[in-house]
Amino acid sequence: MNYYKFTPLLKTLIWGTESWQISGVAGSETLCSVSGDGITTKTINDLVLEQREDLLGKANYQRFGNEFPLLIKFIDAHQDLSIQVHPTDEIAHRQGKPRGKTEMWYVMDSAPTAKLYNGLKMQITPEQYKAMVANDTICDALAQYDVKEDDCFFIPAGRIHAIGAGCYLAEIQQTSDVTYRIYDYKRRDKDGNLRQLHTQEASESIDYTVLSDYQTHYTSKKNESVSLVECPYFNTAVYDLTEPMEIDYSELDSFVILIGLKGEGTLNIDGEEVTFHAGESILIPATAKEVRTEGTMKFLETYVLS
Repeated sequence: MNYYKFTPLLKTLIWGTESWQISGVAGSETLCSVSGDGITTKTINDLVLEQREDLLGKANYQRFGNEFPLLIKFIDAHQDLSIQVHPTDEIAHRQGKPRGKTEMWYVMDSAPTAKLYNGLKMQITPEQYKAMVANDTICDALAQYDVKEDDCFFIPAGRIHAIGAGCYLAEIQQTSDVTYRIYDYKRRDKDGNLRQLHTQEASESIDYTVLSDYQTHYTSKKNESVSLVECPYFNTAVYDLTEPMEIDYSELDSFVILIGLKGEGTLNIDGEEVTFHAGESILIPATAKEVRTEGTMKFLETYVLS
């Protein structure tokens, strides 16, 4: 089989919705919905267990074993998300978690007022951090961005961040659901209780480094691959296509995920044709050699180089 589509898992949360497009997170695994051999009930991790390096790539299978390494989401924020941070793998292990979480955001068609936080704009100590959480001033220490379609942000583990109301974006991240809530605007859950904060765990996880800019800047180009992020957990590029294109994967030792952002068209994957449109994510096994595109469409391409 040259490609797999999955039934998204829709999660309704206090601040909006998440559509988990491809997930191997225990308890939230997505099911395969389209394939030539009639698979309808197998999870992404079932496919990994069966196909191993043929699906993930040799080096990736040695590194990740039988768990799919990436989680792909669409996030639609109707309200501000909590201020939060994720631990590194090393810190997560010390805290009794299986792994940390590094992620990235690619902004889609969002509200004109959409904003987000990413990183510290002033130097603070762990003690100052705890005091600012307690006195409701932690947001004063964070870099805030007005965002628009096609903006990109990389969020390595340890960086404080938050998605704001009106943001609609694609998220690529490690297969991990470890999130430490730092501050939540005194928001209450459906039972009227203040939502739990993870002040101590977060203080152990925060990278207090201050940078001048946390946005990922790139030059948009038509009909070619434009690299966005290269990190140990994923490599991601964006394609904005108005004409046919051939993408050569013959030397790539990794699966590939294509995430539809806009438009529609068809993909011919080693001779097997499939429709592809905005809102879909397609998994291409590591054994695939070539993808030919037809149509007007914009999509993200992500894979893992171990």
